[in-house]
Amino acid sequence: MHHLLDLDTYPLDKPDTAAYAALVARCKARLAADGMFDLPGFLRPKATVDAAAAAAPAMATESHRHARSHNVYFRDSVDGLSDDDPVLSKVETVNHTLCADQIAGNPVLDLYDWAPFAAFLAATMGKDALYCMQDPMARVNIQASRDGEALNWHFDRSEFTTTILLQASEIGGELEYRKDLRSADNPNYAGVAAVLRGEDPEVRKIKLVPGALNVFRGVDTLHRVSQVKGPTERMVAIFSFFDRPGVNMTAKEQIGFYGRSVAA
Repeated sequence: MHHLLDLDTYPLDKPDTAAYAALVARCKARLAADGMFDLPGFLRPKATVDAAAAAAPAMATESHRHARSHNVYFRDSVDGLSDDDPVLSKVETVNHTLCADQIAGNPVLDLYDWAPFAAFLAATMGKDALYCMQDPMARVNIQASRDGEALNWHFDRSEFTTTILLQASEIGGELEYRKDLRSADNPNYAGVAAVLRGEDPEVRKIKLVPGALNVFRGVDTLHRVSQVKGPTERMVAIFSFFDRPGVNMTAKEQIGFYGRSVAA
């Protein structure tokens, strides 16, 4: 994996070393303090460019365009809330997705299937283990946003979100987020509404760098990607891991996310 990853700076291949332990400790501290961590240069520059270039032809011709009006929960209703509650306000999202079965040979698949990657992520998240998805479509996605498009405010379904930016847009495409906005015991609807109104001073904005590994707690962190502007599309690889093996999407979920299904 040395040709893909900077394993000198990030020794994922040496889990029994002090350097590895120190890296995990730094990542855990960043997750606790900032709600996320990023590792610049994790994917080497050439591998990053190669991954974006390899995806570009299929992205232009085969990607699924997903345009939808949604609330932050991606649900039609929430128990205890009226349909006109401010937290259920609709926002617009447009993106283009390639599934794992459309990116054969891409370097991001090699990384996903490399066991030390999942082991490292599990360590940073304080989990005993993480497992690759069995789903042939959802295990790794490459998602693009084009001029005028954005990924709007939402919570993720998975506890943690793991991505690597492959290509940045000229303008826009920043990640905006509000960490720890809710918990399992407190949905904090007033706080969600404040973010949607632009009235929360704790919302942060970062410009991710191509090749950087980024991990954040997406289930409790309200987040969005700001509108992309310019001719260069923003392209990001999204990796899906779970704390149990054998996870698949249903056919209905695949169609909802990707416009097609290969579920058994």
